[in-house]
Amino acid sequence: MYRTIDEFLTDWKMESDSTYKVLQALTDESLGQAVSPQDRTLGEIAWHIVTTLHEMMSRTGLVFDAPKVDEPVPSSAQTIAERYRQASEAMVEAIRQQWTDEMLQETNDMYGMQWTKAFTLSILIRHEIHHRGQMTVLMRQAGLRLPGVYGPSRDEM
Repeated sequence: MYRTIDEFLTDWKMESDSTYKVLQALTDESLGQAVSPQDRTLGEIAWHIVTTLHEMMSRTGLVFDAPKVDEPVPSSAQTIAERYRQASEAMVEAIRQQWTDEMLQETNDMYGMQWTKAFTLSILIRHEIHHRGQMTVLMRQAGLRLPGVYGPSRDEM
């Protein structure tokens, strides 16, 4: 749990840089990769990561410009990566301008539960890590080279 905004921003920098690196490794052709017809495609998971920034954080009252959950999945991998980078930067700037450390203990209705802003930030990071892991499996199936996240990938060794 985060006690200060700077604690979150330190973690977010590392995790969002890793997510951006993974998104940059996608190709337009790989966006349709899926485990099965019933599952999300690689592009859908990538776009879900992007749109969750606004969807989740707007529930806390944070105001910033980012893609909305109902926006269609772009057909360009580069567009997805750049929209993520822009949304992440806008979210960080909004947190810096709109929140204080004391506000991290305020609660918000999050999906029918009461979460502190600090807990929401923790869940946001875990959500991103979870889906980034799913993406790497689909990327391997699509024949893409995987970038290292918490160390070098076998493709980088």
